[in-house]
Amino acid sequence: MTTARLPLFPLNSVLFPGLVLPLNVFEERYRAMMRELLKTPEDEPRRFAVVAIRDGHEVAPSAPGMPDPTAVPDRGPAAGFGADPLRAFHGVACVADAATIRERADGTFEVLATGTTRVRLLSVDTSGPFLTAELEELPEAPGDGAGALAEGVLRAFRQYQKRLAGARERSLTTGAELPDEPAVVSYLVAAAMMLDTPTKQRLLQAPDTASRLRDALKLLRAETAIIRNLPSLPASDLTRGPTSLN
Repeated sequence: MTTARLPLFPLNSVLFPGLVLPLNVFEERYRAMMRELLKTPEDEPRRFAVVAIRDGHEVAPSAPGMPDPTAVPDRGPAAGFGADPLRAFHGVACVADAATIRERADGTFEVLATGTTRVRLLSVDTSGPFLTAELEELPEAPGDGAGALAEGVLRAFRQYQKRLAGARERSLTTGAELPDEPAVVSYLVAAAMMLDTPTKQRLLQAPDTASRLRDALKLLRAETAIIRNLPSLPASDLTRGPTSLN
């Protein structure tokens, strides 16, 4: 297995390969990360790993608050993640390639990144200005029957889209053809569905594409049945997550 050490960006959401991730970076630890990434030449990948938080806070407390108004705020790269940050995060993450890192006049950053590869967290280093992690690349095995499963998932996903459009009284047509490569289908559908973080994390760390597609198909059918009985739902894009405030 290939291993690498990369900056680690914890979020309260799951990044999938192929998903576009906009970030609004304002905490000093993540600003330091972006300043370091900007040292990488533009023609080389500016990579960091995005990991979903299992137990902790995406934004560290910056002022005293409830229940103890005299408590000293958390500081440092591991603020909000406890004494052992590795235990605060899910074990499978996604490498992100930052296509755009734009520093604003106030020192915050606007970042646009895209998920590329799944990785497993081996260790987390808290000694620097931001978290880094030793990561092991996870290969994407097709599994048995991935092609046929992808066709079924696409059919179910189109039905899901129609139900969403009906619940919102608007069209979700993007004007783009959906992919037919099984792994791409599995990630796109997992990212697009309106699911909680633990469920999305389960899909991310599926052992192979067929397993992810099989799980996604069950979820699509269940969610479509639920949406049928709901009067309205919030809008969401299919390949872009919400801007994360960090």
